[in-house]
Order: sequence, then C-alpha cells, then structure tokens
Amino acid sequence: MNMEFRPRGVCSQRMDIQVEDGIVRSLKVTGGCSGNLQGIARLVEGMPVEEVVRRLDGIRCGHKATSCPDQLAQALKQQLQL
Repeated sequence: MNMEFRPRGVCSQRMDIQVEDGIVRSLKVTGGCSGNLQGIARLVEGMPVEEVVRRLDGIRCGHKATSCPDQLAQALKQQLQL
C-alpha cells in the first residue's frame, strides 16, 4: 500500500509511505529538517507499523502540539485504522 500524507502543524509538506504486510518498507518526506527526517525514514524502514506508531505517537516539536514523527504516526493510524 502506498500512501501520500499531507502533515499539518509541522515544517514537512508531504510524506510518501510504502507499507507492505504491516511493515513500513519506505518513507520519503518532503520539506522539514532534511537530515533528521532522512534518519527517521531509515530507522522506521523494516519496522512493523504498530511499533512505529507506539514509538512516535505524541512526540512534540518545541511549542507545537505535534511533530513530524507524530504526524507519521497519525498518518499510519489514519490510513490503517489503528
């Protein structure tokens, strides 16, 4: 399953997520903090969706109520109805 997600309340503008058999196969983020988001993408590749959500859900960025990792968790929860 390929997903395109438009994050809200963060610097990144788009997340392209590929999930196969409940495993995150790839993540590409447009906009935001390039190095940090490339690192996050590499870390979540090969990880079960439920584990990504468990680890990233609720992370905040400074004074913001959300963050790019939290938005990834929200995208996965929304698309896969976790």
